[in-house]
Amino acid sequence: MRNSILQTALFCLISFTALPTSNAQAQGLAMHGQPKYGADFNHLDYANPDAPKGGTLKQAALGTFDSLNPYAIKGKAAEGMSYFYDTLMQRVWDEPFTMYPLIAETVEIPEDRSSITVHVNPNAKFHDGTSVTAEDVLFSFETLRENGRPNMRSIYKLVDEAKIIDDRTVYFHFGEGYDRETVMILTLMPVLSKAWWEGREFDASVLEIPNSSGPYKIAEVEPGRRIVYERDPNYWGKDLPVNRGHYNFDKVIYDYYRDDTVALEAFKSGDLDFRREGNAGKWATAYNFPAIAAGDITKAEIKHGRPEKVRALIFNTRRAPFDNPKVREALTYMLDFNWLNENLYHGLYSRVNSYFPNAPLAATGSPSAEERALLETYKDELPATVFDAIKQPPSAQDQGEKRANMRKAADLLKEAGWIIQDGKRVKADNPSQLLSFDIILDSPIDEKLVLSFIGDLKRLGIQANMRVLDSAAFRGRLNEYDYDMVLYHWTNSLSPGTEQMRYWSCDAGKMPAQWNFAGICSPAVDALAQGISNAQTYDELTTYAHALDRVLLAGNYIIPLYYRSADYVAYKTRINRPETTPLYGMVVETWWEEK
Repeated sequence: MRNSILQTALFCLISFTALPTSNAQAQGLAMHGQPKYGADFNHLDYANPDAPKGGTLKQAALGTFDSLNPYAIKGKAAEGMSYFYDTLMQRVWDEPFTMYPLIAETVEIPEDRSSITVHVNPNAKFHDGTSVTAEDVLFSFETLRENGRPNMRSIYKLVDEAKIIDDRTVYFHFGEGYDRETVMILTLMPVLSKAWWEGREFDASVLEIPNSSGPYKIAEVEPGRRIVYERDPNYWGKDLPVNRGHYNFDKVIYDYYRDDTVALEAFKSGDLDFRREGNAGKWATAYNFPAIAAGDITKAEIKHGRPEKVRALIFNTRRAPFDNPKVREALTYMLDFNWLNENLYHGLYSRVNSYFPNAPLAATGSPSAEERALLETYKDELPATVFDAIKQPPSAQDQGEKRANMRKAADLLKEAGWIIQDGKRVKADNPSQLLSFDIILDSPIDEKLVLSFIGDLKRLGIQANMRVLDSAAFRGRLNEYDYDMVLYHWTNSLSPGTEQMRYWSCDAGKMPAQWNFAGICSPAVDALAQGISNAQTYDELTTYAHALDRVLLAGNYIIPLYYRSADYVAYKTRINRPETTPLYGMVVETWWEEK
């Protein structure tokens, strides 16, 4: 991409040259600043352009599927659908949020990002050999705006004008409510074949193979059991710089298993080629089977730099007693993370200590001058601790520290009006009211953690009860905020944006099916979350993220749990991967099979 933004007296555009050359295809659009890759780049740093093509990659998927449409609400889509559908532009994984040309050969965007003009690559083709046109782009937009996933609908409805300029050009204009990120999200739009989809019910499970444009075709479908993708040797985009060194396996297969234990056994027996392990206990104890000892399986911990999930026990501050900050703070002293980590997780986890764990967006030390300037505006409503140095969440190295934590928790509860009577924690002004609450979770995997926490709470006279729900019941209660405490998570990227308002804002906390699980309502939080969306530079975004992190941590809305800064993977030694791992972690699409 050329490094300067073209400016004229009348109109300033972030623009990609329209010439059909490799230089034109190499230009990109960054959320902040300039893209990493310039006009002369040949391939992404984390891809091997000389990787051989061939072989098969077979892996497990859990549960079932009944649809080949991942963009509709109804149905459960098969794994791996990104191999099958192309988007307007391609996101890369060694930059926080940057898009490069794919179906959109070039785009034009004014400096205020109030519109985007998309120029379709004349070489873009669907699997049946027909060209991708402006009609397909506009049809995709209109279909997904009305019938797509909720996140698509909410963003696409910010467009107040969409029109075809010519056979290869579509213009979109954004109306009230758009921000700098809106255009970035629109470029992630999948492009559907109008000729195939028109007249079909979009918001329904689909098992007839659609006409698409991605690097793989679907070769075999057994609903709920297996899906096989076959590399298209005539894929129109195979020589684009963002694709060189990608999509190397001739076949990518997902076999479905109802249970992860069975899936692990299938991998150990040699029936699967690749496995990503999400359970630290299994990683520590289950990967000592003969194929690893014989060197037939490679076991790797691949470091990454992306933010990890903010996994936590989340207080619902809409309900008593967790509307009281002192009660919330007291309970943070009662989770013995060090003991849990050593005894349940083999010491493999780190403690979540930020709402952006494992990322430079996490606040550290004392506030910078820039952070302090943001925080000072809301000084009267914020706890004084916001201006202190960041501290690690309470834990204990030994029994003495654990007893000290319990005493601190008891003191805070007493300050909040909860005392001990006959071994029970009761309200001082209403002794018949016990301090009790439920904890809901969606998997038995975390039962031991929660039971340990409940046992420690009992020593303080608190009655906590665990409820393990099936996925449908859990999702229903999560959407309605029908819980006292929930074990769940938030997910962030290195380029947080509009989702921050859905995570933390007062409005989101009052609307069902948003992501403000804690019920946070604070003018400071609203302003800082909005500031992230409106940030003009990455430095400004980072400052807002640091300030927001400090305010959220000081509010004691969660009891932080754990994360790891590496991906745990095991794979057959005939499979190889590039030497360079990008910022967000491994990209399996760049792996290959050795001849």
